[in-house]
Amino acid sequence: MTVEYLKRGKAEGERSQDDARVRAVVETTLAEIEARGDAAVRELSQKFDNYAPASFRLSASEIEALMQKVTAREMADIRFAQDQVRRFAEAQRASMQDIEVETLPGVFLGHRNIPVRSVGCYVPGGKFPMVASAHMSVLTASVAGVPRIAAATPPFRGEPNPAVIAAMHLGGAHEIYVLGGIQAVGAFAIGTETIEPVHMLVGPGNAYVAEAKRQLFGRVGIDLFAGPTETMVIADETVDAELCATDLLGQAEHGYNSPAVLVTNSAGLARATLEEIERLLKILPTAETAARSWEDYGEVIVCGSHEEMLAVANEIASEHVQVMTDRDDWYLENMHSYGALFLGARTNVANGDKVIGTNHTLPTRKAGRYTGGLWVGKFLKTHSYQRIVTDEAAASIGEYCSRLCILEGFVGHAEQANVRVRRYGGRNVAYGAAAEPREAAE
Repeated sequence: MTVEYLKRGKAEGERSQDDARVRAVVETTLAEIEARGDAAVRELSQKFDNYAPASFRLSASEIEALMQKVTAREMADIRFAQDQVRRFAEAQRASMQDIEVETLPGVFLGHRNIPVRSVGCYVPGGKFPMVASAHMSVLTASVAGVPRIAAATPPFRGEPNPAVIAAMHLGGAHEIYVLGGIQAVGAFAIGTETIEPVHMLVGPGNAYVAEAKRQLFGRVGIDLFAGPTETMVIADETVDAELCATDLLGQAEHGYNSPAVLVTNSAGLARATLEEIERLLKILPTAETAARSWEDYGEVIVCGSHEEMLAVANEIASEHVQVMTDRDDWYLENMHSYGALFLGARTNVANGDKVIGTNHTLPTRKAGRYTGGLWVGKFLKTHSYQRIVTDEAAASIGEYCSRLCILEGFVGHAEQANVRVRRYGGRNVAYGAAAEPREAAE
């Protein structure tokens, strides 16, 4: 491959050291919540957010008062975004059908899609109030039919953010807590004196929230292992440096460790994009954050062909992949490892983050190799069932089952089948007696 890096980010070794520090902090904090419940949660909230109200859960009147602070224009925009998310989630839900099929005469197999019974939705908001994350988690869980949806978001500048609370409420949250970070997801998963534990945790967050979800996985379900926001731009000479630079920095502003990668087959576009990034960083209001991310995690990769670009992109498996080429549909057909695709220069990642309707909680750190993002199906458990309705089917399946159990040495299993052969097939079989086909026995 003729792949050249014009810019590289931090080495993997340095990133691993950062991860190790986060792991240790999270492990200690979750142990504190487990041991001391509400007291630990209150201390953590006071320490990290300088916020310790009488109750972290908002009352109905508090929710209503906060919603009154949201302007009519802001409320209309929130409703518009939620309409788009709801429409797509409902279409996805409709595609998931309960089924029942008769695989043999008298033998019926099926599955049912059953909502998770309780979900804790985390909505980040310490640095930026992530209004859209409420649509993605709370609203999608509501479309799935989850009967208990608890939502948490940290205080923003010392108090609940009205727009985030409005989005949670309109999305269908049954409980709303003003609580952030490890203490929020830890309280949801472990439970405290005042917070009933949930069965599943969903939603994005900083490195500490992501690590807390990882450590809590198994005790509760999670949507996916999510790290810092990642973006990749795949571009050729059909677009210019301004578009590429804007799309890279637009995601780099999420945090200090948000990877942003340009993959191109044009050395000229690569160099022009590097120059444009430097220009934009002088005027971007969030440049302090974006510049640090770009310095430590930004990469520019020049390839010799679209095939090489595809191979590099699939290997990196970025969360957001913006494709702006003369063959966008070719990438759609051939990309297999990513979070979400944004096809064409008219499309952008911010649309997906905020309003277009697809879910913005997506796999990072190469998790796109084995999972997609949060969607209505994540809140549904597909459970199978079996039903045999005739004596003939019970005896016939029983004979096969008995022989296969004996093949593995499971005599007790075989007798479960044999008793059905005796009862419903009229054959006097004992342990292993059904080990020969019926034709041979007769």
